[in-house]
Amino acid sequence: MQKKKLQYHAVFEPAEEGGYNVSFPQFPGCVTFGRTFEETKKKAQEVLELWLEELASEGEKIPAFKFRPIIDEVQVFLPPKAKISYASNNC
Repeated sequence: MQKKKLQYHAVFEPAEEGGYNVSFPQFPGCVTFGRTFEETKKKAQEVLELWLEELASEGEKIPAFKFRPIIDEVQVFLPPKAKISYASNNC
């Protein structure tokens, strides 16, 4: 039986300790990390496949690609005593 291939959004963010964290908006709690972007992308595929295997083994339906997230910036006013951390983002 041929496997069906689906595509999902993954959010890659630079980690404070270096490398990248990745999460999936459609699957809260499904997360992983890697030292390089390439490693993180590979691990993202692996962890999501394991997540979907678990859903299938529990008889849950696998959700199809659902939405396109809108990513934008929001400006805010900081309290006068706020301290700002300027961490590098490795991008």
